[in-house]
Amino acid sequence: MVPNKNWNPTFIFFLCIISVFIVGCIGNEDAIVIDINEIDTTIETQPNIPPLKIAVSAMVSPEETFVYYEDLLDYISERTGRPVELVQRKTCAEINKLLKSQDIDTVFVCTGAYIDGHEKFGMELLVAPVVNGEPYYYSYIIVLDDSNATNLEDLRGKKFAFTDPMSNTGKLSPTYMLALINETPCSFFSGIIFTHSHDASIEAVVKGLVDGAAVDSLIWDYANSKNPEYTSKTKVIAKSQPYGIPPVVVHPDSKPEIKTELQDILLTMHNDPMGADILMNIGIDKFTIIDESIYDSVYEMRYFIEAQNAAEE
Repeated sequence: MVPNKNWNPTFIFFLCIISVFIVGCIGNEDAIVIDINEIDTTIETQPNIPPLKIAVSAMVSPEETFVYYEDLLDYISERTGRPVELVQRKTCAEINKLLKSQDIDTVFVCTGAYIDGHEKFGMELLVAPVVNGEPYYYSYIIVLDDSNATNLEDLRGKKFAFTDPMSNTGKLSPTYMLALINETPCSFFSGIIFTHSHDASIEAVVKGLVDGAAVDSLIWDYANSKNPEYTSKTKVIAKSQPYGIPPVVVHPDSKPEIKTELQDILLTMHNDPMGADILMNIGIDKFTIIDESIYDSVYEMRYFIEAQNAAEE
């Protein structure tokens, strides 16, 4: 959703390692991937109690994600009386796989991963955050502040950063923008990379690894208001239509008592002074229950791209 106020210093190392390998497309999803270590961190409370396993899809870098979610996980742990284990993997697909096999209890998932999980195994909505008064967000196309590019078409033949192959704002939405002008990422860009986090994509633009990137508006806006070290060096040249915000989800066969407890904690968090303070610090107004229809536009984009790809085969 939104990044911690500190950027990941180790990311620069990864950028240097992969910078010489940015090349054009080799296949449908072929691009350089910045690898991220798996992280499992347990917040300890009472011993001998099974931990509540909460996963976070790759929206910001792992180290930042832990700091960003630490207070929220502490709050959930205190309210449930159980240790909480933060589970991370480098891709949204890996997180979805863990939920499908019920190796985790709940996920703060990206919108694209929710659409995929809902279609494949009935991934179920629990709650969703409300940010700036609405449960919506956008995909931003960003470039360096001094770039001559003023729209997406100005990036033709340039290098570009996506986040995760399953990301809505970081992959699906910009692919849809290109599909509307009868282009694909491979036909339009000279090279692409997958950074696996939105903060990493912003940094990739600033460090000159790519000419542009597609990023989550929630992350860019929050960083730009709280710690604009990198965002201040970029500008937004295109903004998508509104999309349903990344939700919190569970497996459809999760224990009812776990669903109910987690839902109650998150839905009432803004009414508790401690909970309200945590939400304010991470840029969330509150959590709310949303209807599946809020994601219709994302489904429509997927179907449009799939139909176009099928017609070209």
